[in-house]
Amino acid sequence: MTDRLPHALRSDARDNRELILDAARRAFAAEGLDVPMREIARRAGVGPATLYRRFPTKEMLVTEAFTGQMRACHAIVDEGLADPDPWHGFCLVIEKICELHARDRGFTAAFMSAFPNALDFAADREHALSSIAGLARRARDAGHLRSDFVLDDLILMLMANSGIRATSPAAAVAASRRFAAFAIQAFQAFPEVSPLPPVPRLPPVPRLAPVALIS
Repeated sequence: MTDRLPHALRSDARDNRELILDAARRAFAAEGLDVPMREIARRAGVGPATLYRRFPTKEMLVTEAFTGQMRACHAIVDEGLADPDPWHGFCLVIEKICELHARDRGFTAAFMSAFPNALDFAADREHALSSIAGLARRARDAGHLRSDFVLDDLILMLMANSGIRATSPAAAVAASRRFAAFAIQAFQAFPEVSPLPPVPRLPPVPRLAPVALIS
């Protein structure tokens, strides 16, 4: 009996950790990073003390929750770098990164944040951005990417992409694909008008109250 007890405790600890991470991923993906830690504990079905014992800070929880997404981000960048055509590789990165971020608002917020105390996450982020910058230089040198492109343009694109609000996850991805197509045409040295992906179903834009004109 006593021999089995430590193993059972370790199993419970692992279960609690996965419950917390699963609840955090769901909450951050749907609502961003502002979800309170106590709310994540409630959704995970554990006490706040259990959550803080596993993850003393939100930065630690965010870093661990988005390890898979960051790994996927690196895989996308590596795929783009491996393409013998740097412009094609650059376009692939834009399309797939936009889709990855559209699927998970929390990851976008985490990726855009500095997280000074989450050194591993910050290092991964900087590595991804540095690799994309190298790919962009190759595409520019090949004459396909506009000469005035800077890495901040990519950040602006991700910020705009993160503002997509749709009626469903599928619609968000569809909207992101259309937005990425617009962005790629804007980044081209010599823009070519090409067919865009289908228009997704988006929620109606709220009507603004009429504003009186001052004569």
